[in-house]
Amino acid sequence: MASTKYIFVTGGVTSSLGKGIIASSLGNLLMARGYRVTIQKFDPYINIDPGTLNPYEHGECFVTDDGAETDLDLGHYERFLNVRTSQANNITTGKIYHNVITKERKGDYLGKTVQVIPHITDEIKRNFYRLGETGDYDIVITEIGGCVGDIESLPFIEAVRQAKWDLGEGNFLVIHLTLIPYLAAAKELKTKPTQHSVKQLLEAGIQPDILVCRSEKPLPAEIRKKISQFCNVQLNSVIEALDADTIYDVPLMMRKEKLDERVLTKLKLAHKEPPHIDEWRSFLSKLKNPTNEVNIGLVGKYVELPDAYKSIAESFIHAGAHLECKVNIHWISSETITEKSVKRALSDLHGVLVAPGFGERGIEGKIEAIRYVRENNIPFFGICLGMQCAVVEFARNVLGFEDAASSEMDKDTKHPVIDLMEDQKKITDYGGTMRLGSYECKLKKSSKAYQAYKTSTIHERHRHRYEFNNKYLEQMEAAGLKATGINPKSGLVEIVELDNHPYFLGSQFHPELKSTVMNPHPLFVSFIDAIIQNKKN
Repeated sequence: MASTKYIFVTGGVTSSLGKGIIASSLGNLLMARGYRVTIQKFDPYINIDPGTLNPYEHGECFVTDDGAETDLDLGHYERFLNVRTSQANNITTGKIYHNVITKERKGDYLGKTVQVIPHITDEIKRNFYRLGETGDYDIVITEIGGCVGDIESLPFIEAVRQAKWDLGEGNFLVIHLTLIPYLAAAKELKTKPTQHSVKQLLEAGIQPDILVCRSEKPLPAEIRKKISQFCNVQLNSVIEALDADTIYDVPLMMRKEKLDERVLTKLKLAHKEPPHIDEWRSFLSKLKNPTNEVNIGLVGKYVELPDAYKSIAESFIHAGAHLECKVNIHWISSETITEKSVKRALSDLHGVLVAPGFGERGIEGKIEAIRYVRENNIPFFGICLGMQCAVVEFARNVLGFEDAASSEMDKDTKHPVIDLMEDQKKITDYGGTMRLGSYECKLKKSSKAYQAYKTSTIHERHRHRYEFNNKYLEQMEAAGLKATGINPKSGLVEIVELDNHPYFLGSQFHPELKSTVMNPHPLFVSFIDAIIQNKKN
């Protein structure tokens, strides 16, 4: 265990400071120096995973190849590090207690009284070390969710304190992310919230090794010195983290502040060579100096909280930078779209993406949007529920099945063109029971999907219960809506495309979950490329 180094990232003062972005940026820099790095997130809520949480409550639910429903920060880890995460990378209080209670019921504790200390903290530590014990990583970064001082975070913070003694000097490091607010009326940066935050950590028995200070103004030398003295942190370990134009600036900002160098020194690791970040700089250069610009409507039901579609928004950034194109996303609530308003909402857009989701709210607006873009040759991309809505719209307005619907929305429809998967019909539990994770898909060589991927076999991530009803496949294809991607084992339709249209593609899977800075997703690249070409024409 001691051969692997462990970094713990905690947060104070307020949530949403960006622990995930700091952890991802540090991981990015350490990997660029040749170290093998992974990041894991420990969340203090009692849900087993975010799979049953409303997107308004928690943002999007990210899905891994092995079918774990996880926190959206795992999306950042994958996008920044260009490596895949798994079930082992996201642990919640719910999972910890579930494991301990299961062991207790089986008699594993041999009649002992089961307590938070040592049983819960031991289980937390066992999960801290799991990835490091595989031998696959030199450094494991662990992000602790929530804020220091939160009641629900206390067992995690205690486990971090104990981990220092398990691991020994030089194998353990705590980075504390905190806020230095600027009071406009006083024209001053204030260090007191940071001092109080560190004091709470000290009361829990943890001395932070490095402080990363979020601020909207640069930290003068005297402020850094004050923080250093009052928080018992070396002066060169007080790191400035200014607000950035884009989250993808943060690795270069942390490199400038020498965060990676401080970490390597404290962990007694060789600095090796400077990080190879030329590709990252090239990506940023393309992102900030586009030669094209397009306006894309994202039609969804959770648009008031853009984090609900975080991976889609980031996928547009990756693919746009690849094509040197600025993508302006217009967030459109599907509940506002009607037959009368659809033209006003969509006519000025160069392309439309209809987003995933669950439940019937806003469904008719999505279907109306798809009818408009289909009839007016506006490039269209539908993901999961967006693809299913495209099938329903086609069945209603081209095949003439006026009551066509998904049986999720209308159990009594005579034409359930989207229906519940057979293996889902007897399931009563909601958590972790959907079709989740990576599945194979075979592409037809005549398809736009094949042109995008340049291969006939792909693997993509899923999160759904309902599917294209193959009873209607022959009629759909005869009328022009082709199934161009099929799962070879189940025969499930994975991709549909429309003939004679600038770009009309729906995918049952979630391509946005595999897009990274270094590998933008082929379907997002092909969608934006088609929009650019259509705009020229």
